[in-house]
Amino acid sequence: MEYTRLGSTGLQVSRICLGMMSFGEPERGPSPWSLPEEDSRRLIEKAIAAGITFFDTANVYSAGSSEEITGRALRDFTDREDVVLATKVHGRMRPGPNGSGLSRKAILRELEESLRRLGTDYVDLYQIHRWDPETPIEETLEALDSAVRSGKVRYLGASSMWAWQFSKALHLAGEHGWHRFVSMQDHYNLLNREEEREMHPLCADQGIGVIPWSPLARGRLTRDWDEATNRSEQDDFGRRLYDEAADRAVVERVAEVAAERGVPRAQVALAWVLAKPVVTAPIVGVTKDAHLDDAVAAVDLQLTDEEVARLEEPYTPHAVAGF
Repeated sequence: MEYTRLGSTGLQVSRICLGMMSFGEPERGPSPWSLPEEDSRRLIEKAIAAGITFFDTANVYSAGSSEEITGRALRDFTDREDVVLATKVHGRMRPGPNGSGLSRKAILRELEESLRRLGTDYVDLYQIHRWDPETPIEETLEALDSAVRSGKVRYLGASSMWAWQFSKALHLAGEHGWHRFVSMQDHYNLLNREEEREMHPLCADQGIGVIPWSPLARGRLTRDWDEATNRSEQDDFGRRLYDEAADRAVVERVAEVAAERGVPRAQVALAWVLAKPVVTAPIVGVTKDAHLDDAVAAVDLQLTDEEVARLEEPYTPHAVAGF
């Protein structure tokens, strides 16, 4: 495993971030394909043994079950100071007018609840899961700054928003002397490269680490286009992200390069993401040993310039999707 700094911070993270949305008691949330605790723990332990030190979850994943499983596994399989633990806030966790969003009340309440479920007294990276149009961004930024100053959060991150929104947040934090976001968790893969237009140049200019979600496009880059999986058949959100007419040629190109290399398609798709200078670590979700093996192997797979060009050539502009 390789390690790198998260953006311009001094924080060292593994080049693969393990996404924890795949781990959570299925009956606890809207993800019937997620793994129960026993199966989750085995894969988390294997990830740690492979050198992965970066773990990303969220309060909403399986209604808190993901955080609980993550916290217990990290406590049992590694030392807290040896890992970088990230979670997120924004989505609805309880009924009522303050049960979601990014108000000061919601953020500070949800942080305490995440710490309780994770079984830790601090989070390394606390991220806003989406932009909250109902809350002034100044209120959100000030609340996040107070969380850092309290010692309960080490670094701040954001996810899935327009570049102008992120730029505004970075500017306001600097203007007020608040802690700034150091990372952007965005939707980025060979099937949707729209973040290359504005978000990634902004992140490169501002020293922001990019940790893309869905780097394998919900698995579409890893299998034949018409092949279905248990998750793809139940993932309504994933079905809204990709379009057959525009995407099939890219999927087929990944298959061609992988066949020539003699490696699984997942390794090629991840190696492409890892080769982008602005990317710190793609967030990879796993439900099988092979998924984890491919993610780790992709770190060492170096694509040629010609292969990169072939993979990118069929791409056509898309609508921004994911937020």
